[in-house]
Amino acid sequence: MKNVVSTLLARGFIDQITSDELKKHVETPISVYVGFDPTADSLHLGNLVGIMALSWFEKFGHTPVAILGGATGRIGDPSGKSTERPLLDEKTLHYNVDRLRDFLQKILPSCKVLNNEDWLGKMSLIDFLRDVGKHFRVGPMLAKESVKTRIHSEEGMSFTEFSYQTLQGYDFYYLNLHHHVTLQMGGSDQWGNITAGIDFNRKLGGRPIYGLTFPLIVRSDGKKFGKSEEGAIWLSEDRLSPYQMYQYLFGIPDADVIRLLKMLSFLELSEIEKIEESMKSKEYLPNTAQKRLAEEVVLFVHGQKGLDAALRVTKGAAPGTETRLDGALLKELAKDMPGAILSYSEVMGQKLVDVLVKLSLSPSKSEASRLIKNGGAYLNNERIDDAALLLEEAHLIDGKYLVLSVGKKKRFLLTVLI
Repeated sequence: MKNVVSTLLARGFIDQITSDELKKHVETPISVYVGFDPTADSLHLGNLVGIMALSWFEKFGHTPVAILGGATGRIGDPSGKSTERPLLDEKTLHYNVDRLRDFLQKILPSCKVLNNEDWLGKMSLIDFLRDVGKHFRVGPMLAKESVKTRIHSEEGMSFTEFSYQTLQGYDFYYLNLHHHVTLQMGGSDQWGNITAGIDFNRKLGGRPIYGLTFPLIVRSDGKKFGKSEEGAIWLSEDRLSPYQMYQYLFGIPDADVIRLLKMLSFLELSEIEKIEESMKSKEYLPNTAQKRLAEEVVLFVHGQKGLDAALRVTKGAAPGTETRLDGALLKELAKDMPGAILSYSEVMGQKLVDVLVKLSLSPSKSEASRLIKNGGAYLNNERIDDAALLLEEAHLIDGKYLVLSVGKKKRFLLTVLI
């Protein structure tokens, strides 16, 4: 396809657009932005949809712009939230902004990364109320979905949160005026903020600008996409190893994998259709599509080095694998595999079930025992069927390592200090 909007539509990116004129508007190069508030020092897998959208625009010759909310992050976007966000201190906020900037510039080298503190931080309260606030009407602001769902709740909504849409609305106007940005994209919960900016820009006589939202991804099993039992699936390698991201994507349900291949990979739609068709075949090997999804996403986020590490750990730590476990291999895996260090006395002579609980690999001894009896626990890639097993020196690999596997996906490297 020659039109980026048509491409995004075909791949399931588009939930709503503010004007049918957008498809024609993108026939010539434009600047397009997505905002990221620095609520943490890493983005998460849900943010990857916006990053992929920017990448598609870049592939079609447009200029991607990422806005970091150094100013709006002090307020907290109420969109999609049932309670008010905790406010971050200045030091944490600035640290988060720097980390997100580094990540975005790495994953999108040609992206222009800006911080809205650079313009919002220079405005006084009086100037903002006079020059910006007077153009926003309370009626339409109250009608925004992000406001309606909160204002009648038990907690309600503070004036601080209520004002958020005026700040984001001004961002869009400012970016159009100074950086020629004519399109803002965001999740479906951002519709109200985006349209507020378009309306504000119109009142000030700005050039036509547009909005596009993509659907928030919810898994077919009801779980929030990008969340695991341990928490968010972070994009920063400091927060989550490429191996852990790979394992999460490898475990995506069949009902979701094709949709995610369309949105989180650059595979041609014709190739994705072939994968979808192969899933109906009796010869189809389970998780083949998920493997391709995991490879594509980890490669995009962490590069070839990250993907190689994820594949290396996956092969070496797979329960029942024929890969020979030795100290050299495990020392290498320790860089990428979840793990912990315990003293000799905390492990040797202790029951395996007790160690699993100590490492939070099982919520209780009874659950650990049940897991072992059901064949779901492995020690050094060998299945364990004795719930009373005591860990001995003979179990140690190279005199210091134990590889513990719980269920199909959770692998853990325990280093024992002698």
